[in-house]
Amino acid sequence: MRVSRSSRLGVGYRIAVILLWPFLRTAVRWDIRGTEQLTEEQRGVIVAANHLSWFDPLVLSFALWRADRPPRFLAKEPLFRVPIVGPIIKDAGQIPVYRETKDAANAIRDALTALDRGECVAVYPEGTMTRDPDLWPMSAKTGAVRMALMSGSPLFPMAQWGPQEVMAPYVKQFRILPRKTMHVRVGEPVDLTDLLDRPVDALTMREAGDRLMDAITSLLAEIRQEEPPSTRMVFRRDSP
Repeated sequence: MRVSRSSRLGVGYRIAVILLWPFLRTAVRWDIRGTEQLTEEQRGVIVAANHLSWFDPLVLSFALWRADRPPRFLAKEPLFRVPIVGPIIKDAGQIPVYRETKDAANAIRDALTALDRGECVAVYPEGTMTRDPDLWPMSAKTGAVRMALMSGSPLFPMAQWGPQEVMAPYVKQFRILPRKTMHVRVGEPVDLTDLLDRPVDALTMREAGDRLMDAITSLLAEIRQEEPPSTRMVFRRDSP
């Protein structure tokens, strides 16, 4: 009999689930499709999702936990130094990202180790919440596709829609009532097989990143029943 993956978690992860699960199950409505693919996989997987809101990590976590794929997030390193929160996420096995330092590569190393253990690594490939005025996905950073190309692990696109109604991006608000519906779609793994033998250089990662964001955008368009823009926003931190 297959042992539940959630049974292998540390105390910090279990505390977070005990505190948040009842709230998330009842405070919003759920429309989740495609996560059965993650349950069927018996190896490490990467789930790459669009990022709309400070609320959507909870939505992503709920969907993956329900699929018995508790996520290991790549989280900004400063979060690990926050009192109370820091020790919990560290014990929960989340992976610190040291941006623009010599330790930045450690996040990829630790994620590859988690994948090798058969875990689910969750990534926001845009690297930040979308700046697109209509909340469509932006271009991808390299982390998600680099992990997929280096590990050979399946890269699943995920689209979320609804978290922005609870907490709008870059706005301090929390509007849980009336109850909102959280829409989650997981698509088939992005096909990168033709890229595995190529050098993991900028050109290869750009092509892989485009495929990933095309897949996420297609899932989001299906949820929204809207046509996405013909071009994708490219966000740079040094831009105004």
